[in-house]
Amino acid sequence: MVRSEKKHRIIFIDLMRALAVIQMVQGHTVDVLLAPEYRLTEYPAFFIWNFMRGMTAPIFMFSAGTVFTYLFRLVPEPFEQNPRVGKGIKRFFLLVGLGYLLRYPTYKIIDFSDVTPDRWNTFFTVDVLHLIGFGILLVIICAFIAEKLKLNDMLVFTIFSLIFFVATPFVNKINWISIFPQPVAGYLYDKTGSFFPLFPWAGYVIMGGVLGSYLAKNPLVFKTSKFSINLAIFGSAFIIISLLSVYISKKYFGLPYEDSSYSLEVITFRIGFVLLLNSVVSYISQKIESIPRIIILIGRNTLLIYVVHLMILYGSAWNPGIILLFGSSLNVSYTIFSALTMITLMTLMVVSLNKLKFRNKQLVT
Repeated sequence: MVRSEKKHRIIFIDLMRALAVIQMVQGHTVDVLLAPEYRLTEYPAFFIWNFMRGMTAPIFMFSAGTVFTYLFRLVPEPFEQNPRVGKGIKRFFLLVGLGYLLRYPTYKIIDFSDVTPDRWNTFFTVDVLHLIGFGILLVIICAFIAEKLKLNDMLVFTIFSLIFFVATPFVNKINWISIFPQPVAGYLYDKTGSFFPLFPWAGYVIMGGVLGSYLAKNPLVFKTSKFSINLAIFGSAFIIISLLSVYISKKYFGLPYEDSSYSLEVITFRIGFVLLLNSVVSYISQKIESIPRIIILIGRNTLLIYVVHLMILYGSAWNPGIILLFGSSLNVSYTIFSALTMITLMTLMVVSLNKLKFRNKQLVT
């Protein structure tokens, strides 16, 4: 019975992970290669792509929080004895370390004499890997608080995620660079060039913990239509609240709509969209008993895929990226072909590595 329950939940989680990383890969590829004259919201296809592009990071981060917390809560051990605590802390250091390594300012490793201020600024930019690393650390802290205060961890996750969301407009107005050095200030707001400061982005990771904990504590709930319906209701509620907020602000207060990742209306809408997407995926998953092995492999190798495709597209201190040769220069057809090629290459990579790992295991045994 336990094996069956895990099987169904893994289908749901692996589908979300695979969807998130594929969306991330194609989004980066198109953004790097598509020429400016095709980036017009008047084109329906670009409008839809641009909309989904804005949803990619929340989906990716929410899924990361869901997966980590799900695995964390599958272990019925006290906090100090839970092996997932140590694994999570190691994951934190790995993600943050890789985040800085991808933006390392020089190929000389320890000689920084030729590093320009712009390269230092790039090095200190907070990106997805830094953010997810700290998000996982915050999930661990929330779990610790919940256990020590004997609180429901889903309540603690919800409170902490809402703090990061609600506080964002206020935190983003503070001139943090005048208070902290750039490496620290970059984690608090985007004015130093950071793409994903903790406010509001860590909130998506922590909120994913709510779903992860719920799935782990209710092994059979994923099989029910009620679960998918409840996700849809919560998601729709967030979207309606967001749209009503925009309408009331415009009509009664004359406030302009701020299409920014740091406005409460956009944050609320994105939460709703992510929950709706999870609702759809969970509903589809009820209808299937198994998924192709390749989808599972993609879902389980999100970090590898993320790092490799970024190095190919943007380069690093040790290799040039495609952006230097073809950045913002391709038409729609070539861009779509390139995105499909990148997804194919990442898929072949994880399949090949899995086969190599399996063969090595056979040799050892």
